[in-house]
Amino acid sequence: MMKKKSYLFAALALAGVLSGCSGSQPDRTPAAASTEAASEPSAAESTVAAFTEAAKDSTDAPAPDAITIPDPSAADASSVVPEDVTVRVGSLKGPTSMGLVWLMEQSEKGEAGNQYEFTMVTAADELLAKVASGELDIALIPANVASVLYNKTQGKIAVIDINTLGVLDIVAADESIQSIADLKGRTVYLTGKGTTPDYVFRYLLSGNGMSEADLTLEFKSEPTEVAALLKEQPDAIGLLPQPFVTAACAQNESLKIVLDLTEEWEKIQDGSKSRLVTGVTVVRRPFLEENPNAVSLFLEEHRASAAFTGSDPDAAAELIAALGIIEKAPVAKKALPYCNITCLVGEEMKTALKGYLQVLYEQDPASVGGKLPEDDFYFCR
Repeated sequence: MMKKKSYLFAALALAGVLSGCSGSQPDRTPAAASTEAASEPSAAESTVAAFTEAAKDSTDAPAPDAITIPDPSAADASSVVPEDVTVRVGSLKGPTSMGLVWLMEQSEKGEAGNQYEFTMVTAADELLAKVASGELDIALIPANVASVLYNKTQGKIAVIDINTLGVLDIVAADESIQSIADLKGRTVYLTGKGTTPDYVFRYLLSGNGMSEADLTLEFKSEPTEVAALLKEQPDAIGLLPQPFVTAACAQNESLKIVLDLTEEWEKIQDGSKSRLVTGVTVVRRPFLEENPNAVSLFLEEHRASAAFTGSDPDAAAELIAALGIIEKAPVAKKALPYCNITCLVGEEMKTALKGYLQVLYEQDPASVGGKLPEDDFYFCR
């Protein structure tokens, strides 16, 4: 059952700052909203504080290195026998929860393979505290926070899928901006100095033979400030997360997505299969060990739920609005194609995520918990 709470639409910011079924991008014409992205070099560290404190006294023994569960991509995946357990799933209000709405509805109607209890929150620390206390079994969290959590808890969690790819865009009224190089000599307004959007953008600058010296980065406290500047200054350029890009463009028809940072990331990989990742799904190792069929069914149903957002955006938008993730269905529908909702598993997940974390580590080791996770962080059958 869905635990409903009342949240402000502005809280979607967290998913965009920290935090996709993927497909080709539509024509670039959306808009922005608002969010908080404070300049906190150790933001990921503080996010897991509550989890770490609770985990210290946990009596759960670490699971064995190798855990075998049925493969949800196999032909007989739907024949996996459900286990007599309620799977408690937590997510952040934003793109990660948008990819779960079909599964939430199926569960509400009693038509899901597993028995589920869903909890949606606006702050990652609240979500992680619930994992620590055993109130949640599976959680959809920012990719770098998952790495920090793994390191803090000595490997008591594992990543089972990537649920959201990149949600960052460069927005401007100037359509002559066609590449990162076109930003040279310009001022870019963004939020979150010392957080993942900052690191990602610096990485993209470096990959295009540029550095901060080639342009001006002006940080604001939240996306509303960036959106206001874009509206007031016709030549302003902003870096914003979805769904705030869509909301901003809706308020100012002259604004457009001029650069999709997910695409820009892929242009400089030079054969690497690294991806720009926003959100991942983690599971507590003891739960994974004790309930392998339940985890397999979740992966199967999560994949179907993510696909639903792309195959039926009208119905998905209505569910998103009904759950209060985005206030209005028309805005949700416009944002969906740009939120990069997906469900990547196995080796594809591992390769994409490992490369992304490597980039963050090179920018700031603290952003991933001081060191890169071991191979058992990536749950691959």
